[in-house]
Amino acid sequence: MPNALVTGAGTGIGKAIAERLARDGFKVWVTDLDGERAKAVGEALGMPYLPLDVTSRKDLEAARDRVFREDGRLDVLVANAGVSTMNRFLDLTEEEWDFNLTVNAKGTFLTVQTFARAMVHQPLMPGRELRGKIIATASMAARQAAPLLAHYTASKFAVLGLVQAVAKELAPYRITANAVNPGFVRTSMQEREVLWESQLRGISPEEVVQEYIRQTPLGRLELPEDVAKVVSFLAGPDSDFITGEAVEVNGGAWIF
Repeated sequence: MPNALVTGAGTGIGKAIAERLARDGFKVWVTDLDGERAKAVGEALGMPYLPLDVTSRKDLEAARDRVFREDGRLDVLVANAGVSTMNRFLDLTEEEWDFNLTVNAKGTFLTVQTFARAMVHQPLMPGRELRGKIIATASMAARQAAPLLAHYTASKFAVLGLVQAVAKELAPYRITANAVNPGFVRTSMQEREVLWESQLRGISPEEVVQEYIRQTPLGRLELPEDVAKVVSFLAGPDSDFITGEAVEVNGGAWIF
């Protein structure tokens, strides 16, 4: 059975990814900063779970060591954990900047590097030309700057650049690295963002949501499962010759 580890899998996109990979036949290590949420998802899926702070090298190394001790390898790493806050650029604080960049950019860097250091030494996957796959959750904000999200946008541009560099450096080890760029995804994170944006812009939350939908050519809010389907493809054999890419899975919203 192939295995995978998903960060930020306690809710939202990460939870949907863990559920989809489990249906695809993976053993999924469910991890989240909130250990209770990781436990709930893991137990529901019958999968192992771990509390994991992606900004902590110590936490990441402990998680990696357990995975390799029990499974001997990691076929797919999904670096999904992320955060957001919202503010006008002129009012943006250093604390907000540091929070977003630390979790989204540094956290992705630490996660990928920590696991990749072990993945490069593992055998090829059975019947495959690859040792493993790395998938990161970026954002359509990695392609197009978002008002009120300068710090978040910067962090996701960093994720995309990191993925492209990692793809080039790990290709000789037969490890691919790709990203997914979600759009307006209906999650608890989006619920918070809707409230923040409505307050900052002086409009109702309902107006914010309708604006998100208008900006999405396919005409609805994105679901976490929409992202999980693309991660499933990137985790599977049909994408084995794809690396360094960012798949736009946002209903066309990024082209606005």
